[in-house]
Amino acid sequence: MKAIRIKRALTAALLLTCTPVQAQQAPASPAESDPVQMGWMQGSPPPPEKRVLFSDGGFYTFPKTRWSFAHYRDLMPTSRISRGNGPVSVMPLALRKDLDAVTFTPTGRSEKMTWAQAFEAVYGDAVLILHKGRIVYERYNGVMNADQPHIAFSVTKSYFGTVAEMLIAQGKLDENALVSRYIPELKASGFGDATVRQILDMTTGLSYSEDYTDPQADVVRFGVSVGMLPAPPNYTGPRAAYDYLPSIAKQGTHGEAFTYKSVNTEVVGWLIARVTGKRPHEALSEHIWSKLGAEHDAHIVVDSAGYPFTAGGLNLTLRDMARFGEMMRLNGRFNGQQIVPTSVVAKIRAGGSKSAFAKAGYTALTGGSYKSQWWINHNSHNAFNARGIHGQTIYVDPVAEMVIVRFASNPQASNVAFDDISLPAYQAIAERLLDAQ
Repeated sequence: MKAIRIKRALTAALLLTCTPVQAQQAPASPAESDPVQMGWMQGSPPPPEKRVLFSDGGFYTFPKTRWSFAHYRDLMPTSRISRGNGPVSVMPLALRKDLDAVTFTPTGRSEKMTWAQAFEAVYGDAVLILHKGRIVYERYNGVMNADQPHIAFSVTKSYFGTVAEMLIAQGKLDENALVSRYIPELKASGFGDATVRQILDMTTGLSYSEDYTDPQADVVRFGVSVGMLPAPPNYTGPRAAYDYLPSIAKQGTHGEAFTYKSVNTEVVGWLIARVTGKRPHEALSEHIWSKLGAEHDAHIVVDSAGYPFTAGGLNLTLRDMARFGEMMRLNGRFNGQQIVPTSVVAKIRAGGSKSAFAKAGYTALTGGSYKSQWWINHNSHNAFNARGIHGQTIYVDPVAEMVIVRFASNPQASNVAFDDISLPAYQAIAERLLDAQ
């Protein structure tokens, strides 16, 4: 009976906090849902009908998300990712006026769309384009500006996947070893007989559902445990990732197919902590963030035990996210130093198993793969990217020498819902930049 009560309570939590984002029949247009025009959190104090709260789940209901995604640090506990004490790295401004008018045809449609229209269509909050290290385009909507952090959601995964690959290169982590070698606490779980590589590439067979439209999906219990969702009344389940992960059972065979499950990245974080003796975000600061010449500290959502949500809790500014993307484009070298070994970047960019990835059925990413928490396109430009729900992106195009970073608050969680716009839009910008060379 206790388990039934918990499941019902979690279902109620998802219905409260997630379903409105997914199921609203006619979401307000980007202009109608502008958070400044709607008056969210304005006033001293804001009137009750204009408040955005974590406790009642309102922060994750559209259109309040257009304010809350830029204010997660105001709503839940976070921990700092230090930028270090060095000077800010320079990204010169070379703004172009022609990019808004670049046109493309969304996949499966006949009418053309401009880059400016595409940004609005996906409910963009901020976007920046780097070409050869120079900022050629930068735009902010709503409450966003150059100094305002935004939740990156699963773009976070690529940061920690990169750190894990650095540890493998250093010989501190064996990609062929079983997870249980490093984390005995997971030996009896579904992760126990998976290898580190299978965890990194998400080819694990786990009894876990990440269907954002299913009010009974396991992702709800996971969200509560890591601090990203409020606990429902009378909830007695796990409130920390370390307590939740051992409960996940095995289902199927490891290594056969790519299946996107964020719990894998929480295990990646645990592996990083176990072999470095530091919390994962502290390792991220040491290995990458403090070396980029970032303008700001980043922050990450933490659970009740102070453990960071490595699968999706990163909060950072747009320009600093662009610095990370540019570093990856430059094969790990940035800000006058080799931050990530060239061999690590090459390994990521080479991609994972295309056949394992194909089984997941991502039609917009046909021919792609997944490697170390990065999405590899395997297209003519050798593009690779980090992706987060509701439209967060780092898109790296080595051929066009281009990096696009974007924050968004699309009312639909899965990027699959608007890949038909995003992916051809990125390609159109790349081709324009190549034409101008």
